[in-house]
Amino acid sequence: SRTSPPPADAIAYVKSLDPNDRQVVKASGLAAGKGVLLPTTQSETIDAINEIMSDKAFGAAGDTCVVESFMTGPEASCLAFCDGKTAVLMPAAQDHKRALDGDLGLNTGGMGAYAPAPCVTPELQKEIEAMCIKTVEKMAERGTPYVGVLYAGMMLTPNGPSVLEFNCRFGDPETQVVLPLLETDLYEVFRACCDGKLDTIDVRFKENVSAATVVCAAKGYPEKYPKGMEIEGLDEAGSMESVKVYHAGTKVDDANITRCSGGRVLAVTGMGSNLAEALASSYKAVKQITFQDAGGADLKHYRTDIAKGAVHKKLRIGVLGSTRGTALLPVMEACANGSLHAEIVAVVSNRSAAPILDKGKSLGPTVTTKFVSAKGLSREQFDAECTSVLVGAGVEYVLLVGYMRILSKEFTDFWAGRCVNVHPSLLPKHAGGMDLAVHQAVIDAKESESGCTIHEVTEEVDGGPIVVQKIVKVDSGDSAESLKAKVQALEGPAFIEAIQKKCKNSISYADAGVSIDAGNTLVELIKPACKATRRPGCDADLGGFGGLFDLAAAGYNTEDTIIIGATDG
Repeated sequence: SRTSPPPADAIAYVKSLDPNDRQVVKASGLAAGKGVLLPTTQSETIDAINEIMSDKAFGAAGDTCVVESFMTGPEASCLAFCDGKTAVLMPAAQDHKRALDGDLGLNTGGMGAYAPAPCVTPELQKEIEAMCIKTVEKMAERGTPYVGVLYAGMMLTPNGPSVLEFNCRFGDPETQVVLPLLETDLYEVFRACCDGKLDTIDVRFKENVSAATVVCAAKGYPEKYPKGMEIEGLDEAGSMESVKVYHAGTKVDDANITRCSGGRVLAVTGMGSNLAEALASSYKAVKQITFQDAGGADLKHYRTDIAKGAVHKKLRIGVLGSTRGTALLPVMEACANGSLHAEIVAVVSNRSAAPILDKGKSLGPTVTTKFVSAKGLSREQFDAECTSVLVGAGVEYVLLVGYMRILSKEFTDFWAGRCVNVHPSLLPKHAGGMDLAVHQAVIDAKESESGCTIHEVTEEVDGGPIVVQKIVKVDSGDSAESLKAKVQALEGPAFIEAIQKKCKNSISYADAGVSIDAGNTLVELIKPACKATRRPGCDADLGGFGGLFDLAAAGYNTEDTIIIGATDG
């Protein structure tokens, strides 16, 4: 970025930049939140500079303007403990600023948040922490050591994380989801920060735990909103397991009744072993709470889609390959056109010149593409290096595409149920063979059909559970080479089908748009109507999974006949 007092300097700077790169032009002073212009071309950028500095569109706030690169990507809130010499990063969070579902409506102080943010992979977490440490070190070098919490507003651009802003505080509502994940005593962390000894304590956060908070606001917020409503359900919500209710705009009156006194009234945080569980806990508690006005109306407002994008995020795929990776091309295309709710985030090879690495690079700079040398490493050590790369990229599901190595038990155990391989035969036939030898074995056995098998990877070579099989006819004139070509054409579609199955297996009722709570409410509403149909021979009730109907008792001319009904829930 560049800060310029004279317009001519700012314009000259813009002209020195690549004309295809977008810029943002800001008035440096206070402009009531309106002093940012978003031009799309170089000529529009120059017009924006003149509008701010020469035409004084924002008055004295535009005496100096700031020209910055226009960045795209998801934003994340990254908070770090600082002791004046170093920094320790907390789990990244993401918040929702807009007042209404779908990120619509006016900006607010925050309507909800969640952590850890899935978009910040372990590798990005390390990179952002290093940026925070460098910032603290440079501040110390210039004689202004910083002690406290450093809030880094980050944008995860295609070229890596970039700092949007620094704040000297905790964030709201990010703090309500980050601190519940802290395992180390907070007092000990604060004391180490104050004493300059942060590097002497082990700042730990809970593993495999997520937190989500939903803000309960007064209806009308962030514009004009009512106050003084009685808040009911606090005890019920606060007593729920894995739930914490944080007060913001509340007060207790002379009658010891808790009432609303602000726009954002409460932040209700739920925790769980994953984000979906954390959200379920939070929303269940939110539904216990009401803001009752004098007429009994509930004047509570909250968003119903907190972390929706994170819960429904794409499956993150990592690839291990040693050859061309031809079977990866259909998967890449399916990810690009949206027919697969997945994305390839890492491509790793044991061969530096493997063409599959070029396929990874073609996906752009956000995809980790890496050669891992096996020189001097045992099988276990090499596999551990590969796992480190995959985990750092946030991989959830691994594809072996033409991978010419036997995997260690440690690798197959770590990725159990999350790693698949393609074999060029209909397993269990011809297990253990490779490439043309497999196809020749099929021909020698005079088999009428062959194909490919996608199977889970286990310690036993080609012995894992079968996920998908694709079949092709073996013609009388087929050679090993011609049969290979027919089978290879099926491998990409087979991988796609396996990935689709994996995506479907991870969908919950909530993911599918089904509300268990709404279903239970409906059952309670229709129970009286159902019971009203009860008569001899028919026990009309809800809640069971089966029933017996005695037709004779119900008045039908039938003897010894009973209808049995069963419903699978």
